[in-house]
Formats: sequence, structure tokens, C-alpha cells
Amino acid sequence: MSKVYTFSVKTPQTTAMIDITRQVQEALINSRVMNGICIVFIPHTTAAVTINENADPDVVRDFLMEINKVIPFSDGYQHMEGNSAAHIKSSLMGFSETIIIEDGRLLLGTWQGIYLTEYDGPRVRKVHVKILEG
Repeated sequence: MSKVYTFSVKTPQTTAMIDITRQVQEALINSRVMNGICIVFIPHTTAAVTINENADPDVVRDFLMEINKVIPFSDGYQHMEGNSAAHIKSSLMGFSETIIIEDGRLLLGTWQGIYLTEYDGPRVRKVHVKILEG
């Protein structure tokens, strides 16, 4: 049997990377699944999810600096809401991540963390976590 766990994240600014590893691990603990798959899904079109280093905060700073250079906020976009850059960034990053569960743990690398990436904040975002036993 599987269940979807949902939690909210308040993002602090226009672009941000928020480490949600702890909340995903809590969902896994609550599921009591020892082996299987964990799917993290972001149900928004201007936010995404990624796995990246969570040891050095400069990685987050550098990531956000570069993605904002590659996809600038203003670039002659036609979308009426004015957040085309956010839609492009989130589509490129992706809306889901799949993580293996082994012996009741997320099989993340030593330096890896799971991040909600915000591109149109500040907002309150939902994160869905599906734990599949197997």
C-alpha cells in the first residue's frame, strides 16, 4: 500500500533553493517502508525540484546566480503575467525526482540534498511525496 504525503514550503524571495530533505525523510519514516521508491513531485509551473549538494551554501548561491544569467527575468517575453522566465526555469529543472529507498533510508549521496527551487516567489508551495514499497 502506498500513500501520498503533502507538506507546504514558504519561499522567501523571487528565486530560492530550499532544502526539503528533512521533510521528505519524515514522510519516509511515517510510511514505515524499508525498501522501494520515493517520488517527490512539485505541483506548480513556476517551481521545481532537484538534487544537489547541501554541504556548502555557495553551491545554492552559484546555482541561482547562473540560472538567472542563462534565463533572465526580462528578455522580451510575451506571457502576460510576466513570469515566463520562471516557467522556463522550472520546466528545465523538472517537477519530480525519484530516490531509491534501501533499509529505510533515502539512498542519497554523502553531499546530496533534495531542493525545492522557487522561480516566482515568494509563495507558499506544496510538495507531494509518494512512497512505493517494493
